[in-house]
Amino acid sequence: MKVKIVKSEGLAHNSYYLSDGGEAAVIDPRRDCEIYMRLAKQECAEIKYILETHRNEDYVAGSLELQNMTGAEICHSGALPFKYGEHNLEDGYILNVGNAKIKALYTPGHTNESLSYLVYSPNNVEALMVFTGDTLFAGSVGRTDLYGKTVQNSQAEKLYSSLHEKLLPLGDHILVYPGHGAGSVCGHGISGQEPTTIGYEKKTNPYLQLSREEFVKKAFSEELVVPKYFRRMEELNLSGPPLLSKLALPKPLSLTEFEKEMHEPNMIVIDTRMPYAYAGSHIPDSLSIWLGGTSAYTGWLLDTSQYIVFVHERPEDTQKAATYLRRMGFDNMCGYLCGGMGEWQENGKPINHTGTLSVTELINKLDNNEILLVDVRQPSEWKEEGTVEGARRIFFPDLQDKANSLPRDKPLATFCSVGRRSSIAASILERKGFRNVSNVLGGMTAWTALGYPKTKSKG
Repeated sequence: MKVKIVKSEGLAHNSYYLSDGGEAAVIDPRRDCEIYMRLAKQECAEIKYILETHRNEDYVAGSLELQNMTGAEICHSGALPFKYGEHNLEDGYILNVGNAKIKALYTPGHTNESLSYLVYSPNNVEALMVFTGDTLFAGSVGRTDLYGKTVQNSQAEKLYSSLHEKLLPLGDHILVYPGHGAGSVCGHGISGQEPTTIGYEKKTNPYLQLSREEFVKKAFSEELVVPKYFRRMEELNLSGPPLLSKLALPKPLSLTEFEKEMHEPNMIVIDTRMPYAYAGSHIPDSLSIWLGGTSAYTGWLLDTSQYIVFVHERPEDTQKAATYLRRMGFDNMCGYLCGGMGEWQENGKPINHTGTLSVTELINKLDNNEILLVDVRQPSEWKEEGTVEGARRIFFPDLQDKANSLPRDKPLATFCSVGRRSSIAASILERKGFRNVSNVLGGMTAWTALGYPKTKSKG
């Protein structure tokens, strides 16, 4: 029996390829599915089943995509009316892959239809591993707030029961393969331990040390980000998304074509270059999201119906950006400026600049009251890492609605952990008409390295 972990950058999503005896199953596949086909081909294996742990809310599930490639049967929970799939599994349902047995365990809490999959050895005597989806993570557990605060206590009760009555009794030796790793917004404080075990989590996972009452209280008190694209993911993953084979890649556009596209209704220019390049020169009103950041943050800022054209550092960045955005349901990517920012500048087109500051320059300006610092990190970062005294705290996706609370008659400096999300924030403010904005390169990382003072915040 073999298990391969397939990671999706930015989303910190883990999917899995499990094979035995010439057959295979894929657990929670991502939308770009070629990697599972390659794994199966290497082993001359047939992908027999596609197993979903729940209706995922943070990415487009690739189940239909993979079924279209392989003919494999899709399995998910019978507790939700999915509009696709061959098997609506109940608690205890058994599937066979090669000589291995897979047992569905009903583990609600994160969502009401959540399943975990317990895998037995080929002799079907001893359980070896469990795929826990968003129920149990390394160092954490699934969030329970997706149905709203009014029912969160009830969801936390369900999750506690799933953990203590279904998963923890499986045995300390059981390998745990969760649906997400460190950095995911589907749980708080997920660690990078991969895989983990039931025994290790019993000893080290802070959530598993709590009584039921303490667990519910802790879950309710946590403030977790709900990116705006989540609701669209839930819709697509209930009904089934369009197949990628029916979608075209963004087209290379000449300067004339690009200018025409960028002025179309509901169109935005996303500049995927690094923040320091964007600061030097960029197309007015473009949105700065560095290439790696497009894998997650686009979905925090834009509706999935948004039409997009790109400015890239390199033409080959198009493939990566398109893959990242399609994982979040962005299918209206129209093209990219073939000659990049160089062509734009060389033809005398209008450009804007964003100021940049080191933390040393920043602290001098703050001491002289010359600038207002806008800390755009997540509330959990303000609480856990501290903030700069006097900084205005606005989480960067919220700037689109809260920008008007900032003064327009004073220079602003945007601030995050290293200067990337703060570049997004600076570009949002520019689009809102602010003209004296600087991005603090190095951010809180540099501030801390130099020992500058911080104040603790309650978020």
